[in-house]
Amino acid sequence: MMIATTTIRIDHATLPDQFDRSRMNAVAEAIEAALREEGIKAEASDLFSHLKVELPTAELAAASAVLADMKLI
Repeated sequence: MMIATTTIRIDHATLPDQFDRSRMNAVAEAIEAALREEGIKAEASDLFSHLKVELPTAELAAASAVLADMKLI
């Protein structure tokens, strides 16, 4: 069975001040943890200029709510 996935990109420059831009791996881990607390299985990683969050498309609405609460989108 194939599962559709969605990728969300968050530009480093748009991160709220509450996040330490010098520790982008820690920011990615915090995003993963927040999504996991809501039962959303996602993978977040730091790329050159942005964070990449991959998750099942079926969980996009719930993930968007979490990311909005974090002021990331």
